[in-house]
This record gives sequence, C-alpha cells and structure tokens, in this order.
Amino acid sequence: MRNHMRLEGNIVALVTPFRNGAVDAEALRAHVDRVLAGGVHGISPCGTTGESPTLTAHEHQQVIEAVVERVAGRVPVIAGAGSNCTTEAVRQARAAASAGADAILSVTPYYNRPQPTGLLRHFRSIADATSLPVVLYDVPGRCALELPIETIAALAEHPLIVAIKDATGTIGNVTRIRSCTNLAVLSGDDAVTLPILALGGSGVISVLSNVLAPRVTQLVDAVRDGDLTTAREQHDQLYPLVMALFADTNPVPVKLAMAAAGWIDPAVRPPLGSTTDDVRRQLDRTLAPFQEELLGGQPAR
Repeated sequence: MRNHMRLEGNIVALVTPFRNGAVDAEALRAHVDRVLAGGVHGISPCGTTGESPTLTAHEHQQVIEAVVERVAGRVPVIAGAGSNCTTEAVRQARAAASAGADAILSVTPYYNRPQPTGLLRHFRSIADATSLPVVLYDVPGRCALELPIETIAALAEHPLIVAIKDATGTIGNVTRIRSCTNLAVLSGDDAVTLPILALGGSGVISVLSNVLAPRVTQLVDAVRDGDLTTAREQHDQLYPLVMALFADTNPVPVKLAMAAAGWIDPAVRPPLGSTTDDVRRQLDRTLAPFQEELLGGQPAR
C-alpha cells in the first residue's frame, strides 16, 4: 500500500449518492471531504453500503476514481471488488487497481454456495490478479455462506490476503482467527465494534461513520488508548442509532439519515425501495440527540 498505510481504525463503508438515477459525483466528493474531516482512517467505496450490486461497471470505476482523487493519498481506499463470478471479481480487482485503490474488499461468493476448495480458488485468483492487499468479507447474512475458519487460515497464507471484515455476528471468531492467522480483523457490524476491538480486532468498516464519523473515530481511538470506559460510553450513546440504521435493509436508513442532514438525496437503486413510517420515526428519534453534530457537517450542495 502506498506510504505503508495500514488497514485499521475507523474505515467508512461509503454510500454512493444518486440523483435523477445517476451517481451524484458532486455529493460523493463532498461526502468524502466530510468523513475525512471526521477523522476516518480509511474509506471503502463500492461495497454493500455503496450499492455495488446495482452499479454498472462504468459507475463502479467512476466512483472509485472519484474517491481516490478526492482522498489524494491521505488514507487508504479499500475498493469493493467482489462477485459470485470469479472472472468478474478478478476484473473488478484489476479495475480497482487501475483506478488507484490501495486495497480491495472481496465478498464471499453469494448464491453459488461454493465448497471450501472453490472458495480457496476464488479468493486466490483475486489475490493473484493484482499487487493490492485483499480484505476478505465474510457476511453470511447476505451470502448464505460463512467462511470456515480452516479456509480463512489457508487463505491467510497468501501474502496479499491481509485482513478480514467479519460480519458473522459470532464474536468468538475474532479469537479463532487471531489464533491461527496474522490477519487484521475488522468489524463488519457497528453494533459489535467495541467487543471486536476489545478482543484484538484492528478496526471497523463502518456504516455509522457516514453519519457520525467523529464519534466512531473517538470510540476506536479510546480502545487503542486502553480507555474502555470512554469507549463504552460512546458505544452506549451510539447503539440506539445503530439499531435504527439497520432497522431496514442497508443502506436505505443511512441514506435517509444523511438526507435529513441535507447532505444527499435519499435515493436508492431498485430492487431496494422506500422504508416504513415506523423506521422513519425510529430514525428521527435516535438522530435527535445528535442534531447539533450533524448540522456541523457541510451540505452536499
């Protein structure tokens, strides 16, 4: 990675703003500025939160290039490059490298339900495709398949597979992965960032950071400093909002929260759609204590 950047700390799982059906490049650049000002340690575009399944190949490249240009080397850019088709995942990895990304985030192949030998072949093919570090993305709730620990250990032998984003909900995985690999373990769920960090995790790829990047950075930094009391206070204050952000399919609620602050249009791509009134009320209620902080951010336009 350029400048020996490390994959740790508060990494924002960046939304992709849309307007009139197209990527809103102006709002995207403004949001990159906003999260950088919030002290994030990395930016991850074109993942789940970035609605990668509905981005065209051109849009995928457009978003990564725009983020890389705006970041200008200040923090690592970990670009989504995953598919249930190995050939397509390899193409995305090479495209991310050509766009200037510092690392790639690659999700477990969804729908296919590959066996361990297939998983090894898939991820090794991606890691062999470029010279970029690879972050495995284990999210069984979306992929109907959890990466076996034995497979993670085998993949960790590849010199470019350096980290794993764990969104399994199984806290014990942190210890199991650390006991048999040197991979950095990144929380893939804001609700469990604190326990994952406390067990030796290296950071979080955070949805919440789209809304309150400084707060997530404070939580991560408090754990790094050994101040678990402050970290728990941050976790307790943020937890109701985290629950609201995941009360409907991500990124529908987080885009609504950002729209409420005047930062982006709340539009999502089909097949995602609008949420319920109950979710909107939950969002309004849990955002209320943070209104002053949100209004301190700069609107997209």
